[in-house]
Order: sequence, then structure tokens, then C-alpha cells
Amino acid sequence: MGDVCKRAFVEGRVQGVWFRGSTQEKARRLGINGWARNLPDGRVEVLMCGSAEAIAKLEQWLHKGPPLAKVVNVIVAEETWQQFDIFTTG
Repeated sequence: MGDVCKRAFVEGRVQGVWFRGSTQEKARRLGINGWARNLPDGRVEVLMCGSAEAIAKLEQWLHKGPPLAKVVNVIVAEETWQQFDIFTTG
């Protein structure tokens, strides 16, 4: 398995529950770079780049999120490779 990038849109109660910060911590532990940001419609968008195995683990985690989150849907799509030095939130 090689390196990949994926973009995820996470729906539910995912803003104001430390979702982005928790995603950042999880991504950094897995060696994934990219970012997570809140969207005006209440979703969180996550761009994750790294090994396919690590991305699969983060993708699985996004379906649950941190304890206060209530995820109702996650839409994930492949992206072209992008190089990031770290995982950030914005």
C-alpha cells in the first residue's frame, strides 16, 4: 500500500465538540499530514495524506470522533497527492 490523499466531509454534531483538535491528534499519531476545518454548514472537512493503512485507520475513527461528537455521516473521496509538512486545523 502506497501513499494516498483523501478528503472527508463529516456530518452531525461535529463543531464545538473538539472534533478538529481530536482529529489532529489522531492524525499526528498515525503520521498523517493535511488539515481539518469547520464548514459554514456545520460539517467538518478533513484532508488527510499519508500511508493508505494510516488513512484507513483515521477514516474509521472519523465515523465516531471524540466523545462529545455525534457523527451521522462521513463522505470520503480520493484526492490527488498533496504534500503537507504537518496536520493543522483551521
